[in-house]
Amino acid sequence: MKKTVALLIVLAVVGITQLNAQTKNFIDQPYVEVAGTADTLVTPNEIFIRFTISEKDTKNKVSLEDQEKAMYVALQQLGIDVNKNLVVNDMSSNFQYYFLRGKDVVKTRDYVLKVATANEAGKVFITLEQLGIANAAIDRVDYNGLEAIRNKMRSNAVKNAYMRAKALTEPLNQNIGKAIYIGDEERYAQPYMQPRIMLAKTMASDTTTQPDISFEKIKVSANITVRFVLN
Repeated sequence: MKKTVALLIVLAVVGITQLNAQTKNFIDQPYVEVAGTADTLVTPNEIFIRFTISEKDTKNKVSLEDQEKAMYVALQQLGIDVNKNLVVNDMSSNFQYYFLRGKDVVKTRDYVLKVATANEAGKVFITLEQLGIANAAIDRVDYNGLEAIRNKMRSNAVKNAYMRAKALTEPLNQNIGKAIYIGDEERYAQPYMQPRIMLAKTMASDTTTQPDISFEKIKVSANITVRFVLN
């Protein structure tokens, strides 16, 4: 038993010694540390439109279900797959306010519709306005395939770091060796949505004119830190 314990202690000491030696060797190696960057702009290809259909308990009311059917037909005529791209939230109503305060019962249902281009979004806004659905707005925008673009920028950033390292070491008549450290720092800005005010002005004057919608492009960037051995 004593021999086993002694052997374990020896192995532990040897392991620590080797680890310290490796750490020391790493620190003692001459190296150059550089930062590499790369970025690009992509046009949003996922545009999410949020709108609400309301039903008031009035004499000439149009039921929420009838409004919904008309909306489905109109969107399908635009070539939109509503089964795939339209998300419906739960219906709500304010019956308690009706009994307590004598106000009209209002049933509402919220929707989020996804389209691919600003042109499609403009057609949707016109269609919703013609159906009497005025409370529509851009909810958010995104880009499908963003991670692939990010990985490409990471690769470009590493290449940029390599070129910087070469530029730094060539005047010293030194060569760079293998990379001994690579650090990835993610900094991705979300796109800014700019068309709301423009839409309101355009559609208030003419509901038959295609609204001029444009989106700021999404900036995708990569910031990489690389340490290269100096030979």
